[in-house]
Amino acid sequence: MSDFLFSTVSDVLSGPGSSAQLGDMAAGMGIRRALVVTDPGIIKFGLLDAAVANLEANNIALNIYADVVADPPESVVLDAVRAAQEFGCDGVIGFGGGSSMDVAKLLAVLIKGEQPLADIYGVDQITGGRLPLIQVPTTAGTGSEATMVSIITTGETTKAGVVSRMLLADKIILDAGLTTGLPPAVTAATGIDAMVHAIEAFTTKNKKNPLSDMLAREALRLMAGNIETAVKQGDNLEARSAMLLGAMLAGQAFANAPVAAVHALAYPLGGNYHIPHGLSNSLVLPHVLRFNGPEAGHQYAELASIILPGKTLPEDPLAVTELLATYFLQLAEDLGLPTTLRQMSIDEADLPMLAEQAMLQQRLLINNPRDVSFDDALAIYQQAF
Repeated sequence: MSDFLFSTVSDVLSGPGSSAQLGDMAAGMGIRRALVVTDPGIIKFGLLDAAVANLEANNIALNIYADVVADPPESVVLDAVRAAQEFGCDGVIGFGGGSSMDVAKLLAVLIKGEQPLADIYGVDQITGGRLPLIQVPTTAGTGSEATMVSIITTGETTKAGVVSRMLLADKIILDAGLTTGLPPAVTAATGIDAMVHAIEAFTTKNKKNPLSDMLAREALRLMAGNIETAVKQGDNLEARSAMLLGAMLAGQAFANAPVAAVHALAYPLGGNYHIPHGLSNSLVLPHVLRFNGPEAGHQYAELASIILPGKTLPEDPLAVTELLATYFLQLAEDLGLPTTLRQMSIDEADLPMLAEQAMLQQRLLINNPRDVSFDDALAIYQQAF
C-alpha cells in the first residue's frame, strides 16, 4: 500500500429538516455575525427560511449575499468580499449549489484581507487563515461542500481554481428537504455529475487511496440505486437523502483522489456554450469510459458490480466497460437528458477548438488512467457528437 494523505470535514449533520439547526451550529462555533452566501432562487423558494429563523433565534446578526450566479465570475467574489468586510462578519455560511459554496470558501479566506484573490489561484497558494465556514448544499451533485477546491470564471471562456486544505469547511449540513423542489433535469444532471466524481476518483492515476476508494464505492451504490427515483419522484425523501449523502461521499473521494479526463473534456463545453457542468460531464462520460477501457477496464468491472447489482457481467474488462458506457447513455436518455453534442447546437466544426481547450486542462489529464492526446480528445468529441 502506498503512503497517502486524506483530508476532509470534521463534522457532518445529516437529516431532513436539519438546516433548521444552522443557528445552533453557528452559535456553537462562536459565530455572532454571519455572512450567508446564496443565490436568488434560494431566497425566492424560501429554502433559507427555517435556517434564518434559527440563526435569529440564536441572536446571530445576518448579512445575506444572494447575488451568486452560475459559474461565478471574479466580480461576484470581489463584490461579496466588500459586502462582508463592511458588515464585519466573523463567519461564513455557503447555502446553495456548487457556485454558492465555491464563493463561500473563497470569502472565508479573502475577508481576512491577508491575500488578494489573484494571489491564491493554483495549488496551496493560501498562506493565511480563514473565518469559520459552514456549508449547506441544496443540490446533490457537485460535492463542493466536502472539497478543497473553488472554481471561478476568469474570462469569457476561462476558469481558474483555488486548491487548498484551507477551503475545507468546518461543518456540513445535509438536509434532503432542501432538494425536493429541484427540477427533474437538474436532479438528473447533478446526480450523474456526482457519479462521475466517484468513478474518476476510483480510477485516478494519482493519489488513489483506500479511503477514497471506499467512499467512491459507497457513493455509487447510493446514487445508482436512487437516481431514477429521485428524478421521477422528486418528493421521495429517502431517495433524496441517499443522493445527497452519495454526492458528499463522492466529493470527499475526489477531493483526495482527483478527477480526470471526463472533467477535462467537459470544461470547454461549459466555457463555450454555457452547458451546466453536470450535463457537460454526462455528455462525454460514456465516450471517455470507452477510451479508458484498455487501462481501467478491471476497475470499471469492480464498479459495474456496484452500479449494476445482480447483473451477470462478462469476464472481458472491455466488454464490461462497453456495458457501463451503454448504461450511462441509456440512463441519461431515460432521465430526459440530451446525449449528444449535436442536441446542444454545437457545430461539428468547433470540435477541434474544443479538443485544443481540453488539452489545456493538464492538471486534470495527468490523473487519467490513459494518456490523452489532442487526437484522442478530438475523437472523443466526435463520438459524443
